[in-house]
Amino acid sequence: MKEKSKIKKGSFLSPFKAIKFLFKKPKTLRYPFELKEPAQRYRGLHLNDWAQCTGCGNCADICPNEAITMVEMPEIKPKPEEGIKNERPKIDYGRCCFCGLCVDICPPGCLRLSRDYLHIHFDISTFNLLAKDEKTDKEHFLPADKYSILKASLTHRKIDYEGFSPDLKYSLFEPERVPMPIIEPEERKKSFVEMALGYEEEGARKEASRCLECKLCEEACPAHLKISDYIKAIAEGRYEDSLRKIFEDNPIPSICGRICLKHCEDACSIRYRGEPLAVRWLKRFVADKAVDYRKVLMPEILPDTDKEVAVIGAGPSGLAVAYFLKLKGHNVTVYDALPGGGGMLRRGPPLYRLPFESIDKDVNYIKSLGVEFKFNTEVGEDIQFEQIYNDSDAVYIGIGMCKGRYIKLENEKLAPQAVDFLKEAKFGEKVKVGKDVIIIGGGNVAMDVARTCVRLQLMQYPEQKTSVNIVCLESWDIIPATEEEYTEAQEEGVLFNVSWGPKNILLENGKIKGLECKAVKSVFDEQGRFAPTFYEEKEMFLEGDMLIEAIGQGADFSFLPKELLEKLEFTERRKVKVDEDGQTSIPRVFAGGDIVNLNLDAVTAIADAKIAAEGIDKYIRKQQS
Repeated sequence: MKEKSKIKKGSFLSPFKAIKFLFKKPKTLRYPFELKEPAQRYRGLHLNDWAQCTGCGNCADICPNEAITMVEMPEIKPKPEEGIKNERPKIDYGRCCFCGLCVDICPPGCLRLSRDYLHIHFDISTFNLLAKDEKTDKEHFLPADKYSILKASLTHRKIDYEGFSPDLKYSLFEPERVPMPIIEPEERKKSFVEMALGYEEEGARKEASRCLECKLCEEACPAHLKISDYIKAIAEGRYEDSLRKIFEDNPIPSICGRICLKHCEDACSIRYRGEPLAVRWLKRFVADKAVDYRKVLMPEILPDTDKEVAVIGAGPSGLAVAYFLKLKGHNVTVYDALPGGGGMLRRGPPLYRLPFESIDKDVNYIKSLGVEFKFNTEVGEDIQFEQIYNDSDAVYIGIGMCKGRYIKLENEKLAPQAVDFLKEAKFGEKVKVGKDVIIIGGGNVAMDVARTCVRLQLMQYPEQKTSVNIVCLESWDIIPATEEEYTEAQEEGVLFNVSWGPKNILLENGKIKGLECKAVKSVFDEQGRFAPTFYEEKEMFLEGDMLIEAIGQGADFSFLPKELLEKLEFTERRKVKVDEDGQTSIPRVFAGGDIVNLNLDAVTAIADAKIAAEGIDKYIRKQQS
């Protein structure tokens, strides 16, 4: 028989031991009369600074529970050129798990989590919140004296109650750009060898992997290249796929990969707390990687339409329109006065920025498709426009801005124009520079001239003291040159005299002695129009033996017969007026590039060419039907 278990008897005083807890503070909170303050990095309800939010949608893309949707806000004006959409994130707290991934991926750092966490309601539709903060929503964010825990909800929040906020150390994107190798200033200024060396494969893939695929860049790109797609292909090592994607919209990637003004990078979402993706250099990497475009692209050309299109000018817009029209089956002939393609890009950007081989790689591919190029052929001189017009079903004009502008100063005929100087220097002609050069102008062309002079001086005056001075009306905050260009010019020893304007060119024995300058009061009037004013009493003298004007260019329409030129309509900004198909006021004549747009860059010229190519194709096929 088993032994019965023994029950231990307690003391009869045991119940009285609980009395001691009557005098101790309870462990539980007497909510809502007692509150426990959440941790400083608590992950509660969302906050969003609408002034910083770009509507990129990265928060919605990364959310594991699909709790975030991007909602279009009509009251917000989108700014695609700045990479800003009119969408803002809306949070579904029936789905949100408060993981904070949306905060860690937010490029501008506008999305945060507060320490508010209470929302009680019987209606589940109230669990959706268009995230704002106290800056945007003053009505629902309240100071301590007006806040009540009994009313706590998505729309009754505490002011200045941030919790989990962005920290670059833990961000889910890489803020720093992979450096692209470039020759050091003291070495590069000794020659015209290309200074940017380009990415190697490892660096290119690493840089491409930084892309967040938000596509803000694509809206900012005038030609709307499929940047996200071709960058992703690079990151995955699919370089041929990347090149094919580029060529859908841009047939001159070797050129643009070197001189593009990269509007896309200005819109990159990473730029707010880091460096924008190196889109331009990645485009160059893919273009350089392909030895033979034709073998990679294997283009499909539509059947021959037996229609003739003439293109005047082999610049970016002329090359692009010829490419797109050839793919559509039309016969295209391109006329250009220069010995090769590229237009102003062939004669302008120095070899250290844009070598001839890079231009010719793109041009030769377009030529291989069957486009006929007639170089060294100046329309109006070697062949008349009337002949081209009569022999063609359509004509495209993409002549660019090739004629330098004068300031209208006395003795300025002794000062060469920047466009002419750069052409002679780039084409290897013997260009004699002074020991002390003064360049008037503050744009990228002026930077090209100044840096070319630095190189020529080192070749022509070795071991001698020389100087290159830039004089421009604009101050540093509005100088027209890109930061990249004027920074590199400074690195190479170019001196800057900002907020000064030319007054007189002084001569001595019939030769340039220097430039008298006057201080600038303002560059633009109250309406934003160019109308410089000066402090006439505040002057400066710059000594120099050579002066070069780089204040801008204009178009030369002298090749057009008088009766046609009179029919050509212009805008108020003296740009050729075109319709939605790129057609001018002259029947069958289309136009694009710098003579049409205000951006004055290659990628905008390509955008014009895409429109005109569609317009020409539509026009020709309409005539056939």
